[in-house]
Amino acid sequence: MSRRHIDITPELMLRAYRAGLFPMAESRRGDRLYWLDPERRGIIPLDGGFHLPKRLRRTVLSGPYRVTADADFATAIAGCAAPAPGREDTWINPEIEDLFLSLHRQGHAHSVEVWEGATMVGGLYGVVLGGAFFGESMFSRARDASKVALVHLVARLRLGGFTLLDAQFLTEHLSQFGAHEIPRADYKRRLANAILAEANWLPTPDPATLEAEIRNLRSPPA
Repeated sequence: MSRRHIDITPELMLRAYRAGLFPMAESRRGDRLYWLDPERRGIIPLDGGFHLPKRLRRTVLSGPYRVTADADFATAIAGCAAPAPGREDTWINPEIEDLFLSLHRQGHAHSVEVWEGATMVGGLYGVVLGGAFFGESMFSRARDASKVALVHLVARLRLGGFTLLDAQFLTEHLSQFGAHEIPRADYKRRLANAILAEANWLPTPDPATLEAEIRNLRSPPA
């Protein structure tokens, strides 16, 4: 993984994503941003390789949560930046927040929010370029809330014609859904094709169509 410090603007961020790079801060209070270009990249399959556990499917379809997209991007990224049990610090500093808020206003950054009543209890956000979604971070303050957000993201991306869901780094949390690592060169080949693809971000898809897409997601192999 290579890192180098550089001043970052929203426009430069988009150029970096097209080249396969992404920015991070060293900590929530860190004042320097770095470009990262990992040797191995985590991706979440959008085809039959995505795994949706049966219990989680029931939660998504009939659980206690309401799910929206782009309804409150600022609160979603703030939730991702906030400390949580087992994650006392994050890489999202105030400059990162400001950059992504600018990208959201420009139509390049999007969020999925999970609500319990009037309270956001989970969510995620990322960047869209062509048929690629670059997942940045997620958070959860209630059982399965971030998982519900991920399932809704995958369903929306599949319906919208996306071909690449970049997870940056592979984690145990993501591997249960079929996420895996690929070499940097392979990732950049997929990225080059994805950003040229035509796709549509769907913040408010038809509810029946969205439910059908979620039901079509495969359960993990026994």
